[in-house]
Amino acid sequence: MGRIYNFSAGPSMLPEKVLRKAASEMLDYNGSGMSVMEMSHRSKVYESIVDNTENLLRKLMNIPENYTVLFLQGGASQQFAMIPINLMSKNKKADFINTGSWSKKAISEAKLVGDVNIIASSEDKNFSYIPQDYSISPDADYVHITSNNTIEGTRYVNFPNTGDIPLVADMSSNILSEEIDVSKFGLIYAGAQKNLGPAGVTIVIVRNDLIGNHRESAPIFFRYSIHAKDKSLYNTPASYSIYMVGLVLEWLDELGGVKAIENINNEKASLLYDFIDNSKMFTSPVDKKYRSLMNVPFVAPTDELNAKFIVEAQKEGLSTLKGHRSVGGMRASIYNAMPVDGVKKLVDFMNNFEKK
Repeated sequence: MGRIYNFSAGPSMLPEKVLRKAASEMLDYNGSGMSVMEMSHRSKVYESIVDNTENLLRKLMNIPENYTVLFLQGGASQQFAMIPINLMSKNKKADFINTGSWSKKAISEAKLVGDVNIIASSEDKNFSYIPQDYSISPDADYVHITSNNTIEGTRYVNFPNTGDIPLVADMSSNILSEEIDVSKFGLIYAGAQKNLGPAGVTIVIVRNDLIGNHRESAPIFFRYSIHAKDKSLYNTPASYSIYMVGLVLEWLDELGGVKAIENINNEKASLLYDFIDNSKMFTSPVDKKYRSLMNVPFVAPTDELNAKFIVEAQKEGLSTLKGHRSVGGMRASIYNAMPVDGVKKLVDFMNNFEKK
């Protein structure tokens, strides 16, 4: 069987060029005589991989010098705990905007550390929009948002202006999909397994003045300061995953950078949303103003048709289109590595399915 189009929400598909390069270097990376999987994380050759990956990320995201890039483990879920441990230190209070399942998990973890103030929520309409009406607490240690909601299919079009209060964003499912101004954020974090590479490594981009403010009782491993001091090599890192992130960043750089992929992502999303909006069978549950470029939920009129669609799509090489149980129907995750041709094939299948 040949390569399929994988619409999984994560782990997601990777660029074929990246996979082929990784395969060619599997047994011998850069003349070292060994695989990246085998080499010591303390070796010079591996340190060069980490440095190259960080430098590419800084270039592509235009990360200011007063920010530290960390390659950690535990996924975004571990950051739900690490962030309040490290940032909820002065007033022991944080503001959250609740826009879906992942926001709710971040809120639950923060409540174990300090006071959580939910300043806005879209739960009243099943998280189908991004709230715009809220007031930020003047004594909050930070404001937390989920910039793109993988399950619900919504995204922030404009980010909150939090003034002197650090804005923290979970960008797991839309990092590097469109240009952003990193300087507007105190901290950005993202699991790699959607737009950056395979599962195993988590990217944290944190402003330097926010490092070292952890609780005194914080476990050493949960302190950003220890990972910053040791340049993400305090413990054995997810070495192969970091290497793969570096290859993905090289691919994106060669493509023309974030602006180039943003244009491609807009094209893909427009193809799919335009078909859904003109369809007599499929509908989108998301407010048009806040539709995600990365995750597109859609439904047919009945559960039976939804199930039939998923089975028949799989036979056509269109994989992992079942929607999350909280939303139902289907979900097409069209991350950076999904080519335009993959979305075109999906739209053609949807059209034929509807006619049939």
